[in-house]
Amino acid sequence: MVDFANGDERAWGYLAVPDGGSGPGLLVIQEYWGLVDHIRDVCDRFAAEGFVALAPDLFHGETTTEPDEAGKLMMALNLDVAVADLSGAIAHLQESEATTSTHLGVTGFCMGGGLALVVAAERPAAFSACVPWYGLIPWEHSAPDWSNVQAKVLGHFAEDDEFFGPDKAERLRSSLAEEGVEVELIIWPGVGHAFFNDTRPEVHDAEVSAEAWARTITFLHAELG
Repeated sequence: MVDFANGDERAWGYLAVPDGGSGPGLLVIQEYWGLVDHIRDVCDRFAAEGFVALAPDLFHGETTTEPDEAGKLMMALNLDVAVADLSGAIAHLQESEATTSTHLGVTGFCMGGGLALVVAAERPAAFSACVPWYGLIPWEHSAPDWSNVQAKVLGHFAEDDEFFGPDKAERLRSSLAEEGVEVELIIWPGVGHAFFNDTRPEVHDAEVSAEAWARTITFLHAELG
């Protein structure tokens, strides 16, 4: 775990660095379960692919395995505080000797996928690449200004997603494209929400996850180096 400034406060996160000691910086944003072992493992996997991956703890130490409690934590999240935490993580990555460029990537899952898009709009100069996974933005009055987004976007969505299905994904793609964002959203067939989470066998799809991961790594290396 590392700590970094969040305005006058301190925030924390999990940092994974490649064996070589340096690489492009990547902000990784948690699901609504909190900063759990799965997200730490994802950071480690990104580090194994050559990225310096940092996942800030947006729930400030709280985690859960219960969907109802996770939903409450998500809805109670103060977006201004979350953006401040994410901004602190951005600065930490940009200032780190391990990070090879100030232009970063951002990725996230479920709630984190929505926040990946939010922070790409709120801090556009920081990002060259954005990869939301079945991202949703459930907070009222939180629609980002898509015209701010400078990053290229590769999104992974699920055909059988009860939270953010293909129709919503297509509206998101159209909204981004209308504002000039270079965007590709993939609707993966035959899978549901959270298909990438291999700690949840009831939803995980290993084959689709492997293919989506490979597409992500290729995209991130193309955009970040």
